[in-house]
Amino acid sequence: MNVHFSYRLHKTPVVEKDIQHQIEKLEKRLQVFRPELVHLRGVVEEVSPREGMSVSLNLRLPSGQMAVQTKAPTAETAVKSAFEDLLLQVKKHKDLLRSSHKWHRGKRGGSTRPEVPQVPFEKTLAAVYPPTVSADDVGSYVNANLSRLERFVEREIYFREALEVVPHDTLSKEEVIDETIAAALGDAEKPERLALEPWLYRLALKALDELSRNDESHDNAVALEESARRPNVRASDEPGLQFHQPDESITGETVIADARVSTPEQIMASDELLRLIASSLRDLGSGPREAFILNAIEGFTIDEIAGITGVPKERVLAFISAAREHLRTAPTLAKEFRGRLAPTGAA
Repeated sequence: MNVHFSYRLHKTPVVEKDIQHQIEKLEKRLQVFRPELVHLRGVVEEVSPREGMSVSLNLRLPSGQMAVQTKAPTAETAVKSAFEDLLLQVKKHKDLLRSSHKWHRGKRGGSTRPEVPQVPFEKTLAAVYPPTVSADDVGSYVNANLSRLERFVEREIYFREALEVVPHDTLSKEEVIDETIAAALGDAEKPERLALEPWLYRLALKALDELSRNDESHDNAVALEESARRPNVRASDEPGLQFHQPDESITGETVIADARVSTPEQIMASDELLRLIASSLRDLGSGPREAFILNAIEGFTIDEIAGITGVPKERVLAFISAAREHLRTAPTLAKEFRGRLAPTGAA
């Protein structure tokens, strides 16, 4: 916004601070307009010792012009009153712009000139919108966070298989990831850039639901290209020889343990803990389970979970509290989660 103020009196820091504060409030209500097309001019002057100070404001927008002039005993009071009147005019002007395409325009003098179709101001060139997600944004996020998204999808498949919602070995994380990225790059409605990550998680949950329904409809189908016999993989020691060759030299990787990789005992303990959580959340349904996982494991906020699941924030809080209370009282998890879960009202 282009701002120009002239002072016909001795400037004081208090007056300049009040004017700057009022300009910031005005800019928040003019974000829909292009900044280079908005002009604000103001004059602060002393009329007389009896009448006090006078403040004149002139605001020029792409869709109209507004003017305000007020008088007050002090410059601070005059500035505040002038900007309040100007903000009121801006509010009325924006309300008129939002409904301008609904105005009924009559014909003058029986003219048969065709009416020009009107569009809302939000769809004109003077309006400013936040940047939306593009294909490059989706590609850059997937390249940087593909492993995290894969872990989330793999965990969701694991829980659904443990709860017997999806048969075992019918869904793969690759299929879900492919469907998610295809939907993100397709004709779906794009959100703002700040909501890219919750949007992709929402698409992943939607892809899981759709693929689960497709698998349920083909439970009795038989794939002709697959053999009905189970492959005999234990008749040869070739996999073991490929894992370790006796004639190979010993390297540092075979002697020094990698602290970044979990041991078999830790992997078994983690799998057992996930299995216990899945069995404990069996009676709560998918809503509390998904809300708890997104909050406790994935680290999303309440607002982001509401955007992912499409559930109101109050209900998300109730879901998380119910899941925590259920896990806290579960006999199989009492020792594992003792002291880890926050109280019910902390969600």
